[in-house]
Amino acid sequence: MFNEVDMWKEFKEDIPNFLDTSLRSNSLLEHMNTTQDKSDYLWYTFSFQLNSTCSQPVLHVESLGHVVHAYINTIFIEAGHGSHDTKGFSMDIPITLIDGINNVSILSVMVGLPDSGAFLESRYAGLTKVTIQCSESYIYNFTNYTWGYQIGLEGEKLQVFKEQSLEEVEWSEIDDSTNKSLTWYKTTFDAPIGDEPIALNMSSMQKGEVWVNEQSIGRYWVSFLTSKGNPSQTLYHVPRSFLNPTGNLLVVLEELNGDPLQISLNTISLVNVNSPFSYHHLPQ
Repeated sequence: MFNEVDMWKEFKEDIPNFLDTSLRSNSLLEHMNTTQDKSDYLWYTFSFQLNSTCSQPVLHVESLGHVVHAYINTIFIEAGHGSHDTKGFSMDIPITLIDGINNVSILSVMVGLPDSGAFLESRYAGLTKVTIQCSESYIYNFTNYTWGYQIGLEGEKLQVFKEQSLEEVEWSEIDDSTNKSLTWYKTTFDAPIGDEPIALNMSSMQKGEVWVNEQSIGRYWVSFLTSKGNPSQTLYHVPRSFLNPTGNLLVVLEELNGDPLQISLNTISLVNVNSPFSYHHLPQ
């Protein structure tokens, strides 16, 4: 249903660097205390002058959760995440640096907040260590360094998922670039005829959030697979009460490299095939 390029418009987030930030610290700040529940997203940024002896640099990042997207000079290099049982993780990423000033921007992402259990006040999330290794004996340690912070994404602050805020940013045609990270997509659709339940099939996307007529229908993380190698969820219910007969606004925030042209709108019907609870999905 959404497979035509000209149906969609996109808006790409600007990747902030150190000079873009107003919140500064000489250490790595804890994620939840810094964002104060204003956003799932916290940018950690710093700039440094490259030493000419750094010929094969490797960026090392340690985090206590939940997700990290790393950028060098605004170019996406890699994402990493913890697991359900082990929130902490590390990344070692070969990178390319330029002569002169280099900007490192690391986006820390929460996947929900803890709301129960002992010692909630001592829970920790976000980056804990960042280094760039030039050789076995030469390492830049940026853990206790001057960092700049930005809370949230620009599209979040402008609420581009709302009809009245769409003109706050410049939307463009979908391009064919390989760097699709942190991109907002928008389109419109008509409600399917009938009264059967409706769901968006997000199996072509990777990680983000989706809104229908300004209502969030949830975060999705299709690229995070179960022990059996399957996504835990690909269908996201769209209540018919959210919909107008025509011109419904669909906005998707994709963090990684999903393909919005393969999103489909399904109706769900109960059918009796040796079981009264079988489901049949009909793309509209």
